[in-house]
Amino acid sequence: MDNTEALVKLLLEAVNSRPSAGISTDDIGEGDGIPVGVSNRHIHISQEDLDTLYGKGYQLTKTKDLGQPGQYACKEYVIVAGPRSAIEKVRILGPVRKETQVELLASDCRKLGIPMVVRQSGDLAGAPGVTIVGPKGSVYRDECAVVALRHIHMTPADAERYGVKDGQVVKIKFGGQRGGIYDKVICRVSSSAALECHLDVEEANAMGVDGSSKFTIIK
Repeated sequence: MDNTEALVKLLLEAVNSRPSAGISTDDIGEGDGIPVGVSNRHIHISQEDLDTLYGKGYQLTKTKDLGQPGQYACKEYVIVAGPRSAIEKVRILGPVRKETQVELLASDCRKLGIPMVVRQSGDLAGAPGVTIVGPKGSVYRDECAVVALRHIHMTPADAERYGVKDGQVVKIKFGGQRGGIYDKVICRVSSSAALECHLDVEEANAMGVDGSSKFTIIK
């Protein structure tokens, strides 16, 4: 073996013997069986606003079921407008809710000219408002536009399996060429939930993640 080969061998041995930096194996949960749901911008709408946008008594038209029980994508779209610009074809998700909530991407907020406010679903106090336009009318809703906080839906049994609690904040680690770690991922535990991690399309694209991706939970 010449000097070059010996040096390469020593370097490889050194690299392979190094411990993982910053992450203890004791902190890694078995999260690789959790499906990943990637969502684009969308809107959850109240019946009151749906009546304004599409006509009195209008009923949403389901096109496909989503990962969470009872949730579905609809064929109906709206336009979302801010002080700077507007975004067309924002899909409505059903069923109707008590309050209208517009879930945007970070880049959408810059395009619309509104602050980016990252929140859990339903936490709308202090969020910016937008104008929502449908085929039959428009409505301005204050405190309705948020960027969704990344989260994992799970049942109590799932939470026990992964050793987490409702509201606990964890990190998730993806492999692959563009993989990495996302911090501030909240665990949302409910008996009516289906096991699924939710990221928006920008977060997923940043790490090359899709519905087939696997990850581990770091507690």
